[in-house]
Amino acid sequence: MVFIKDKKGFLLRCVPCAVIVLGLIFLGLWLGRPTGEVATAASRLVYVPARVETVISDNAEADNEHYEGQRLGDQELEIRILSGEHKGEILPLTNYMGALFNVDVREGDRIVVRLQTEDDGSYYASMYNYDRGMVVGLMLLLFAAVLIALGGKKGARALAGLVITLACIWFLLIPGLIRGIPALPYTVLLVAVVAAACLILLNGFSAKTFCSAAGCIAGVAAAALTAWIVGKLAPIDGFNMEEAEDMLLHGTELGLRIRGLLVCGVLVSSLGAVMDVAMSIASAIWELRESSDRLTVKELFRSGMQIGRDAMGTMANTLILAFAGSSLNMLIMAQIYDIPLMQLVNTDSICIEVIQSIAGSLGILLTVPLTAAASARYMKRKSSAENT
Repeated sequence: MVFIKDKKGFLLRCVPCAVIVLGLIFLGLWLGRPTGEVATAASRLVYVPARVETVISDNAEADNEHYEGQRLGDQELEIRILSGEHKGEILPLTNYMGALFNVDVREGDRIVVRLQTEDDGSYYASMYNYDRGMVVGLMLLLFAAVLIALGGKKGARALAGLVITLACIWFLLIPGLIRGIPALPYTVLLVAVVAAACLILLNGFSAKTFCSAAGCIAGVAAAALTAWIVGKLAPIDGFNMEEAEDMLLHGTELGLRIRGLLVCGVLVSSLGAVMDVAMSIASAIWELRESSDRLTVKELFRSGMQIGRDAMGTMANTLILAFAGSSLNMLIMAQIYDIPLMQLVNTDSICIEVIQSIAGSLGILLTVPLTAAASARYMKRKSSAENT
């Protein structure tokens, strides 16, 4: 009997997720089809890992007076290409080091270099950066190991959900936006599908999952609506974002629509925190309903709100502090230049950060009553149906 129950739970969790993932894969294949663009200069650039074989000369000196000990100058190197068409070849490279672009290397260090091929077939290497792939990979493995070790099966499912989310952003959201699919409805639809897939993967196809997904989608939609309204009133949109000029130069010819990208950013950035709150509220009301069938819809809702209030402050701070952290350098420069408050508040970049953080936080706050109301009503109705 236990085997049958586990099998049923497995099917309820995996079958809907498999259907969703297959649908997303087909959409990704359609979005990833060749577009027939002509080759550009960038397509003749190849980034490959390399190892410093010899430091022929080192003319760099530490500047302790102005740049906190950064070594400035240049190095003449011999490097060995470690992968790609030119694997094993040894090439000369001049490494120029300034205060900002500063890749200070020694023999044996791993770096990433640019190989540029000229029209006559010749090629040369230039310094790009340190090879940080191994460090980043180890960090990802550590994160996955800790998540699975502490979370067990739930942790493994959460990791799978994270992979699905990142894959949807890279292979579906971004290609779709570049191809000119209307940004707002497309992002809302994709966010809803991702939320449903992740929640089903965690808890199976159940009433708790349905209520948390409904609350999550409603909360994210509330955040997007807030950002859209404020953007209309401000007015401010995707054309005011820092990367707008580059997107105008290189993206619009492919079909990219820039105006709605600000709201899309709010949708994506608030999804994780909103999903967390929605699942917490739905799970709490589910446990209350399981412990006592006598609780009314109003009592379940009140209990959900009480639990949600404890999470509101910390989760709202999460988004605001995240956006503040990402804008820390800009805020430092604002104080260094003693920018007046009137100018600061009306700066595009500051206004965008404020809109994104406040809209996302409002989405979290509204998720609590929306999820509590949906969970209380649906689960009480389900309980009444089971008792009849």
